[in-house]
Amino acid sequence: MRFASLGSGSRGNCTLVRSAQTCVMIDCGFSLRDTRRRLERAGLEPEDISGILVTHEHTDHAKGVAALARRHGVMVYATRGTAESGYLKEIGTLHTVQPDTPFRVGDLEILPVPVPHDAREPVQYVFEHGARRLGVLTDTGKVTPHIEASYAACDALMLECNHDRRMLMEGPYSPSLKRRVASDYGHLSNEQAAGLVEGVDQARLQHLVVTHISEKNNLPELARGALETVLEVGADLIRVAHQDRGLDWCEIA
Repeated sequence: MRFASLGSGSRGNCTLVRSAQTCVMIDCGFSLRDTRRRLERAGLEPEDISGILVTHEHTDHAKGVAALARRHGVMVYATRGTAESGYLKEIGTLHTVQPDTPFRVGDLEILPVPVPHDAREPVQYVFEHGARRLGVLTDTGKVTPHIEASYAACDALMLECNHDRRMLMEGPYSPSLKRRVASDYGHLSNEQAAGLVEGVDQARLQHLVVTHISEKNNLPELARGALETVLEVGADLIRVAHQDRGLDWCEIA
């Protein structure tokens, strides 16, 4: 199993997870034209996508889902709450998923994990292929005990480090937006992300990827620094998924 990012941040998000037989896309927050361009950069075409898994209905995650699904006949997977939102109402090929109920796309087993975020029925996803596990966790206001349990034994983790709390509080956002981002239904700070990493089984962790980093309220070096303080297996496994250039393919050995 391997994974890549086509772009991660407030201007659009899209992640790819691939096995020998299956390739799924998590979210599509870019226009159809931009998504095609980013897929080509990753060595893929829209016809290679087995399904689109939607985490929630916010624009930076769902903007391009309907266009890609309709144009190329790709099945979309989303919770009922997400499916009933505006961006997905006109999709005919939609499969409703239940939080905490595993399902399969090809040879990938996928667990939708409910998370606290200001959306209708948001989930994030954990993938299994054979003995390997990949956890993808963004757009989460706090780390709950259920999240800790769901992501406790991953070989690779794509983890939101959205903001540095000091930068957020001193930054350009309005007071109401600052409260929203920092709330239990907003986004994970560097420190919250580090707290999750501190509690996982790091012995099997091969990749730790910083995702959904704020361009105004964080810096890659601050996110990396927070994670390095809790890592026991070496900081060389940390990588950053960027807004424009994403992240090249990472193989889970």
